[in-house]
Amino acid sequence: MVAVPGSHTGWTFLTNHARVLAAIADNPNIRIRDIAAHCRLTERAVQRIISDLEQDGYLSHTREGRTNTYRVEPDKVLRHPAEAGLTVAALLSLLVRDETDRIVRDETDRIVRGETDRTGEPGDRPASLTGTGGTSR
Repeated sequence: MVAVPGSHTGWTFLTNHARVLAAIADNPNIRIRDIAAHCRLTERAVQRIISDLEQDGYLSHTREGRTNTYRVEPDKVLRHPAEAGLTVAALLSLLVRDETDRIVRDETDRIVRGETDRTGEPGDRPASLTGTGGTSR
Protein backbone atom coordinates (compact mmCIF):
# COMPACT_ATOMS: atom_id res chain seq x y z
CA MET A 1 0.00 0.00 0.00
CA VAL A 2 1.28 3.47 -0.87
CA ALA A 3 1.84 5.68 2.16
CA VAL A 4 -0.19 8.88 2.38
CA PRO A 5 2.13 11.89 2.39
CA GLY A 6 2.14 14.11 5.43
CA SER A 7 0.86 17.64 5.72
CA HIS A 8 1.91 19.98 2.92
CA THR A 9 2.17 23.72 2.56
CA GLY A 10 2.64 25.63 -0.64
CA TRP A 11 1.32 24.94 -4.10
CA THR A 12 0.09 21.66 -5.55
CA PHE A 13 -0.67 20.49 -9.08
CA LEU A 14 -4.36 19.79 -8.51
CA THR A 15 -7.18 21.87 -7.12
CA ASN A 16 -9.38 20.58 -4.34
CA HIS A 17 -12.24 20.46 -6.86
CA ALA A 18 -10.23 18.07 -9.05
CA ARG A 19 -9.34 15.89 -6.06
CA VAL A 20 -12.98 15.65 -4.94
CA LEU A 21 -14.19 14.91 -8.46
CA ALA A 22 -11.55 12.18 -8.85
CA ALA A 23 -12.51 10.60 -5.51
CA ILE A 24 -16.16 10.53 -6.57
CA ALA A 25 -15.31 9.14 -10.01
CA ASP A 26 -13.29 6.41 -8.29
CA ASN A 27 -16.24 5.48 -6.06
CA PRO A 28 -19.68 6.94 -6.91
CA ASN A 29 -21.08 5.86 -3.52
CA ILE A 30 -18.29 7.40 -1.44
CA ARG A 31 -19.32 9.25 1.71
CA ILE A 32 -18.47 12.91 2.24
CA ARG A 33 -16.53 11.89 5.35
CA ASP A 34 -14.38 9.54 3.28
CA ILE A 35 -13.81 12.14 0.55
CA ALA A 36 -12.71 14.61 3.22
CA ALA A 37 -10.25 12.12 4.71
CA HIS A 38 -8.90 11.07 1.30
CA CYS A 39 -8.48 14.67 0.06
CA ARG A 40 -7.40 16.02 3.46
CA LEU A 41 -10.23 18.55 3.57
CA THR A 42 -12.98 19.31 6.04
CA GLU A 43 -16.39 17.74 5.45
CA ARG A 44 -17.84 21.24 5.05
CA ALA A 45 -15.26 22.08 2.35
CA VAL A 46 -16.19 18.88 0.50
CA GLN A 47 -19.89 19.79 0.73
CA ARG A 48 -19.16 23.22 -0.80
CA ILE A 49 -17.06 21.68 -3.58
CA ILE A 50 -19.77 19.12 -4.39
CA SER A 51 -22.30 21.95 -4.48
CA ASP A 52 -20.06 23.93 -6.87
CA LEU A 53 -19.61 20.90 -9.14
CA GLU A 54 -23.35 20.17 -9.17
CA GLN A 55 -24.28 23.81 -9.77
CA ASP A 56 -22.02 23.95 -12.85
CA GLY A 57 -23.23 20.59 -14.20
CA TYR A 58 -20.08 18.51 -13.63
CA LEU A 59 -21.77 16.26 -11.10
CA SER A 60 -25.23 15.13 -10.03
CA HIS A 61 -26.47 12.79 -7.33
CA THR A 62 -29.42 10.65 -6.39
CA ARG A 63 -30.30 9.83 -2.83
CA GLU A 64 -31.32 6.31 -1.87
CA GLY A 65 -32.14 6.12 1.79
CA ARG A 66 -29.10 7.52 3.57
CA THR A 67 -26.76 6.95 0.61
CA ASN A 68 -25.84 9.37 -2.15
CA THR A 69 -24.88 7.96 -5.52
CA TYR A 70 -22.96 10.47 -7.59
CA ARG A 71 -22.79 10.70 -11.36
CA VAL A 72 -19.92 12.54 -13.03
CA GLU A 73 -20.67 14.16 -16.40
CA PRO A 74 -17.70 12.89 -18.44
CA ASP A 75 -18.41 14.93 -21.59
CA LYS A 76 -18.54 18.28 -19.77
CA VAL A 77 -15.74 20.59 -20.92
CA LEU A 78 -13.28 21.99 -18.36
CA ARG A 79 -13.80 25.63 -17.37
CA HIS A 80 -10.44 27.31 -17.85
CA PRO A 81 -9.68 28.71 -21.33
CA ALA A 82 -6.26 27.04 -21.28
CA GLU A 83 -8.03 23.65 -21.21
CA ALA A 84 -10.52 24.58 -23.94
CA GLY A 85 -11.89 21.41 -25.49
CA LEU A 86 -10.64 19.05 -22.77
CA THR A 87 -13.37 17.02 -21.09
CA VAL A 88 -13.82 15.82 -17.55
CA ALA A 89 -13.23 12.29 -18.87
CA ALA A 90 -9.79 13.32 -20.17
CA LEU A 91 -8.85 14.77 -16.78
CA LEU A 92 -10.17 11.78 -14.85
CA SER A 93 -8.36 9.32 -17.09
CA LEU A 94 -5.16 10.68 -15.56
CA LEU A 95 -6.40 10.72 -11.97
CA VAL A 96 -8.59 7.68 -11.42
CA ARG A 97 -7.28 4.14 -11.33
CA ASP A 98 -8.81 1.73 -13.81
CA GLU A 99 -10.87 -1.03 -12.13
CA THR A 100 -8.55 -3.74 -13.48
CA ASP A 101 -5.52 -1.83 -12.24
CA ARG A 102 -7.20 -1.45 -8.83
CA ILE A 103 -7.83 -5.20 -8.56
CA VAL A 104 -4.27 -6.05 -9.58
CA ARG A 105 -2.78 -3.53 -7.13
CA ASP A 106 -5.07 -4.68 -4.32
CA GLU A 107 -4.14 -8.31 -5.00
CA THR A 108 -0.44 -7.47 -5.12
CA ASP A 109 -0.71 -5.58 -1.83
CA ARG A 110 -2.55 -8.55 -0.29
CA ILE A 111 0.16 -10.99 -1.40
CA VAL A 112 2.95 -8.71 -0.15
CA ARG A 113 1.23 -8.53 3.25
CA GLY A 114 1.00 -12.34 3.27
CA GLU A 115 -2.78 -12.38 3.45
CA THR A 116 -4.77 -15.28 2.05
CA ASP A 117 -8.15 -15.62 0.42
CA ARG A 118 -11.04 -17.65 1.84
CA THR A 119 -9.40 -20.96 0.94
CA GLY A 120 -6.27 -20.05 2.87
CA GLU A 121 -3.88 -20.30 -0.07
CA PRO A 122 -1.56 -17.29 -0.46
CA GLY A 123 -1.65 -15.82 -3.93
CA ASP A 124 -4.99 -17.35 -4.94
CA ARG A 125 -7.12 -15.07 -7.04
CA PRO A 126 -9.51 -12.87 -5.06
CA ALA A 127 -13.22 -13.65 -5.13
CA SER A 128 -13.79 -10.59 -7.31
CA LEU A 129 -11.73 -12.19 -10.10
CA THR A 130 -13.05 -15.72 -9.78
CA GLY A 131 -16.73 -14.81 -9.73
CA THR A 132 -17.28 -16.69 -6.47
CA GLY A 133 -18.68 -13.83 -4.49
CA GLY A 134 -18.04 -10.27 -3.50
CA THR A 135 -17.68 -7.37 -5.85
CA SER A 136 -14.73 -5.75 -7.50
CA ARG A 137 -14.88 -2.83 -5.07
